[in-house]
Amino acid sequence: MFRLFMGLDGLGWVFMESARQMRARLAQRPVAPREFREALLAVGPSERDAWVDSVLGLSEVAGDGASLPRGCVPYLPCPVDALLRAVDVAEVGVDDVIVDVGSGLGRAAVLMQLLSGASAIGVEIQPDLAAASRRLAERVKGLRFTVVEGDAVEERAALSDGSVFFLYCPFSGERLTRLLASLEALAGARRLRVCCVDLPLPHCPWLEPVGPDGGALAVYRSVTGIRRRGSSSRRESPPRARRR
Repeated sequence: MFRLFMGLDGLGWVFMESARQMRARLAQRPVAPREFREALLAVGPSERDAWVDSVLGLSEVAGDGASLPRGCVPYLPCPVDALLRAVDVAEVGVDDVIVDVGSGLGRAAVLMQLLSGASAIGVEIQPDLAAASRRLAERVKGLRFTVVEGDAVEERAALSDGSVFFLYCPFSGERLTRLLASLEALAGARRLRVCCVDLPLPHCPWLEPVGPDGGALAVYRSVTGIRRRGSSSRRESPPRARRR
């Protein structure tokens, strides 16, 4: 077991009290995105990850197990500020369905939902992490969050309702190519946004970048009227340690 964001122990008393109050509110009633965002932004950037973990009751997580397939990246939580930027740049709203590919504890999917009001689906291949994300969903009142235990590359039904796809470097190579092919097929029916952290994508003619360069974050939207042109010959960089 390891501690998520060691800053938990160093969270200032005022912010600890703020996290306690928000945790109590979330257990009692749905919290509007504006209310949650204001509380989060009142916390200094260096303490936001610890604040979110305290609010969601995420202090420890088991290490990755044997169920993690070859080519997938071990679990680490995504920085909160990257998730804030993803919601804003992708313009995620209440009518969207967020699909978190390799959702781990559900932390990123739940936080993006709390910030936007969208519903969310987490696809996680490791049973222990999927079970932990279900327990998280039970702690938050009115949460519209579904956990699918399985391989996101194979679980196409789990992708079918998505309009915003979040990828914190879950995998690369052939698995990423297959996932993008599935998303391209969906893009023929509706506009998609794809939010990637620490994950360079291969060339995809059906995607165009959105917003300014966000450092580790890259946001794309689907372009209408472009048909699949086969796989790209560009090579993506190997993934860095993952996640949520």
